[in-house]
Amino acid sequence: MPFNGSSATDGVSTERYLNHPTFGMLYRVAQVSEDRDLFATLYAQRIFFVVTLQAKGASFEVVPLMDARHFAEQNLARARREGVQAHGYWRQLFDQTFI
Repeated sequence: MPFNGSSATDGVSTERYLNHPTFGMLYRVAQVSEDRDLFATLYAQRIFFVVTLQAKGASFEVVPLMDARHFAEQNLARARREGVQAHGYWRQLFDQTFI
């Protein structure tokens, strides 16, 4: 599954998109850990996946809305500690996805 990335406007984070074989285009909502990211369906925005990138490809784990929101809130807290620009980017993405 190839990534199509483009730079975010603030230069801190990267917008990432992933093509899922069944659900189509996904966009990155939050970083879960170093090699895991939270993605959501681009059009419905109510199906969430934790995607783990591996040398042999990507694995998808469907997660419920409340778990996805929890991962995104943890990412916001981490971004708040790291810097204002990163937090602003992730806050906007959180609001667009969950509010």
